[in-house]
Amino acid sequence: MHPICRRGVSDVPVLIPAAARIVRLFVSPGHNYVGHFGREPGTHPMLERAAVECVAGHGLVGDRYFRPDPEAKGQITFFAEEVHERLCTGLPEPVPPPSVYRRNVLTRGLDLTSLIGTEFVLQGIRFFGTEESRPCDWMDRAFCPGARTRLAGNGGLRARILSDGVLRPGSVHEPLRARAAA
Repeated sequence: MHPICRRGVSDVPVLIPAAARIVRLFVSPGHNYVGHFGREPGTHPMLERAAVECVAGHGLVGDRYFRPDPEAKGQITFFAEEVHERLCTGLPEPVPPPSVYRRNVLTRGLDLTSLIGTEFVLQGIRFFGTEESRPCDWMDRAFCPGARTRLAGNGGLRARILSDGVLRPGSVHEPLRARAAA
């Protein structure tokens, strides 16, 4: 366990397990559900990326929420792979992919709820967990009937980006090393 976060204004660390990982990364160029109430959802795909560029106070380059707003609560979103696996249990194949939740970062071994109200560091980048990324009414249609209810309290994490950097799949504790110029 590594004490690489702090809750609110106190210096009491929240421990992140050494085995915690970033599994997959996604961005989307447009909104499928925001602003679509009473209409069909949009068709903007979630695009899997080998790396995402985090810009403090803006969001992820190439994502629908990227804009200059230091107070925006959802500049980046996280979702636990373990929650996806539980939700898929008992569903007929093929099960929906984790991109269906429209979250940016799929994690493993990280208690996302414990990061609400906390400043934390992943791969050398500072974040502040603002709130749960609550599932909306669309989740029953995007994933399966009853998904919204089953995801209550486990919809993921919305966060602000406090420093610039690049995230890649792998350990959350290893800051990326600069690559040598070719």
